[in-house]
Amino acid sequence: MRWLFLLLLVLNVVFYVWHQQEAPLRVKEVAPLSLYKGNQQEIRLLRETGAAAPARRHDECLVVGGLPSKEQIDALRQRLLSLDIDTQLVAGQLPGADGQWLKVAVESERLLDQSMVESLSKDFKDLKRKIIFCGGIATAE
Repeated sequence: MRWLFLLLLVLNVVFYVWHQQEAPLRVKEVAPLSLYKGNQQEIRLLRETGAAAPARRHDECLVVGGLPSKEQIDALRQRLLSLDIDTQLVAGQLPGADGQWLKVAVESERLLDQSMVESLSKDFKDLKRKIIFCGGIATAE
């Protein structure tokens, strides 16, 4: 049994050496990346291409808030009204979200983008922007 094992081992070594001599190493030719990509040479963001953001479903609403006190949410609402952004106070808690929230009217959603929320968050700490399902939202008005 030992002899059979040694024979197989020697045969493996012989076949390995024979295979290495048959196919000598050579440099593989690689085509330039520009041939594969064509005219798409760079990565572009959606906002750079001018394409519109993906459309949301009709049963989704934009809400802003997450502020702990009623006074802060009233001040935020006044600030948004001065920017012609119509909002309604959400009565009760949003599922999975703490604090007071404002539902943004559909006509005003385009005015309140992420950059606007970032600038408002300088004055209102913990300000958040969420897109949620409208089904269970009750507004105060």
